[in-house]
Amino acid sequence: MIIDEDGTRIYTRNGHDWTAKYRDLVGEAKSLGAESAIVDGEIIVLNEAGLSDFGDLRKAITRRQQDLYFVVFDLLHLNGHDLRDMALEERREILASMIKPGRRIQFSEPLPGEAKAILHLLDQAGLEGMVSKRKDSKYRSGPSANWLKAKCYAIDEFDLLGVEREADKPAFALMAERGTGRYVGSAFVTLNREMRESYGNARAPRHGAQGRHEAACDAMGQAGADRPRKAPARRG
Repeated sequence: MIIDEDGTRIYTRNGHDWTAKYRDLVGEAKSLGAESAIVDGEIIVLNEAGLSDFGDLRKAITRRQQDLYFVVFDLLHLNGHDLRDMALEERREILASMIKPGRRIQFSEPLPGEAKAILHLLDQAGLEGMVSKRKDSKYRSGPSANWLKAKCYAIDEFDLLGVEREADKPAFALMAERGTGRYVGSAFVTLNREMRESYGNARAPRHGAQGRHEAACDAMGQAGADRPRKAPARRG
């Protein structure tokens, strides 16, 4: 989120201007009381259990703006001052002081404790994972050794619609919900030895009328895939 003399704008991590999509949260930016600021965070929507639900986010953007929250975790600029060379802990202290209780812009509270134990609790809660950051780290764009994202995974089974495979690369599978045939997504699939042997005996893919591969799946009726969960919590 960027606040300046031109107003408030919200950008995705890829630099796309989504201000119009988050019009309600743009109005909430006034609660920060800043003349100018650059705030880093994540927009979420909560499910009935009070957990972040990425799958429901798209519906909330178009139909339930009032259910959107902007969870902030870093402050890069404030009122003309560049804060990126300050320690993360100091930047977050300033940011926390700007957040008013009961608003839809909320502060991402740290989770103190041992990382492995915290990740286990997040996994049990059905969350995606956590982001750990060094308290004394300066802000730098892009990947850094000063922060680490650890994910939780759920294992599930799907019907296999098709497989495309290139030399020296994992199989790329199109998957459907078991029993309904409803398409659920695609993924690179890591095969165990038994499945690799079965896949090797399957007949070669054939080209359809439009030139697209139709993979023969006689030997592999289903595929297991790691499925990332919902939005991550943050630690430190």
